[in-house]
Amino acid sequence: MAVSDEHPPDGWAFLRIGDPLLAVHDERRGLLAVAGTDADGRTTPVAVYQSRSFARGALIRSRFPVHAMAFHPRRALLAVGTGRYDGGYFFEGELLLLHLKTGAVVSLIEHEIGRQVLGLEWLDEQSLRVLMAPSDDWQDEAAHEHGHVAVVDRTTWTTVPAKSLTGRDLAGPRTPAPRPDPRETAQRAGATLRSVWEAQRAGPWGDV
Repeated sequence: MAVSDEHPPDGWAFLRIGDPLLAVHDERRGLLAVAGTDADGRTTPVAVYQSRSFARGALIRSRFPVHAMAFHPRRALLAVGTGRYDGGYFFEGELLLLHLKTGAVVSLIEHEIGRQVLGLEWLDEQSLRVLMAPSDDWQDEAAHEHGHVAVVDRTTWTTVPAKSLTGRDLAGPRTPAPRPDPRETAQRAGATLRSVWEAQRAGPWGDV
């Protein structure tokens, strides 16, 4: 796409994912993942762009708000952590794995309600660190400020089937997990996008 020399409009409307709420940049591979807001508020769009041109590749829609994203260190994969408190008892959500070459996405957690995934980090090619809210807040006054962390190991993540992560896979120690202010998260997303935009304009590909 041709890129203007002007600063992008407020709201980053040209990304076509609403207001950006979360952005992750893979500088080595020139990829940018952005989670936004849908017009009807029922789903959360997640799009992956080439950071040198802002050309959009894969696009998916999550049933839940997105809290974390992490590009696999070697494979064409994006892990996406989603979820919400249902207002009465459960912290529900999904761990999604997006295949960047095909656009296919699989939901990995076996349990029907899932877990609210708050953080993701690839420790290496085989190990994914997952920070989750507790499964519920029954008799747990600190449930909204704490969580559990697990390290999930798979030899080849490109072939991990849907609904294959069990409660045993996601079991881990309790840890503080304060929920970030959505406004601060959105501000950080905007800062990431501005940084990528400015680098793209300053580079040799600025008039692509």
